[in-house]
Amino acid sequence: MQKDLHDSRKSYEKDALLESNLSQDPFKTFEQWFRDAENSPGVEEANAMIVSTISKDGFPKSRVVLLKEIEEGSFLFYTNYTSEKAEAIDSHPKIGVHFFWPALERQIMMKCHVERVGREKSLAYFNSRPRGSQLGAWASDQSETIISREALEAQLAAVEKRFENQEVPIPEFWGGYKCTPVCFEFWQGRPNRLHDRILYTQEEDAWSFKRLQP
Repeated sequence: MQKDLHDSRKSYEKDALLESNLSQDPFKTFEQWFRDAENSPGVEEANAMIVSTISKDGFPKSRVVLLKEIEEGSFLFYTNYTSEKAEAIDSHPKIGVHFFWPALERQIMMKCHVERVGREKSLAYFNSRPRGSQLGAWASDQSETIISREALEAQLAAVEKRFENQEVPIPEFWGGYKCTPVCFEFWQGRPNRLHDRILYTQEEDAWSFKRLQP
């Protein structure tokens, strides 16, 4: 495939990101932007975020996951602990987290330390999931190869039979991760590619921010 995209561009003119409007607390700035995304008709899943890890082969790998909880100082998502993603996190518990909301011409990028959440919290979230999602957690040996779609559906059917007429328990291999940011970058698209970039960093318990050139 060969395609010329030299003329594929748009001018970003929806908003500005000015120091005079910023909180010293990046979590408050995040909360406002996240609220804007949730309330925007052009954003379908405000909680979709890209998680980037370092694989055993040294290459980075990114995928979209869903943010499921914001608690004091951290962001939570859930996954299979035997997956490629989880293995990468457990061996190198530092990740990149990226929110991109094109309808608002905004991005938020974070560097985070990661750790597993407590079992009680994972259980509480698992019990809130639809039954089909609970069964899917048991049916899929995430990141492992499988011969066909039919084989995967057969695994689901076996799990459905196994837990028929009973509650689905949480698998031992499934749970949450807590991502604690050490820095945030807020990006707002602006005309002429002179985008606004604000970087928050933390020293001890205090956050500060500075403007970056685009």
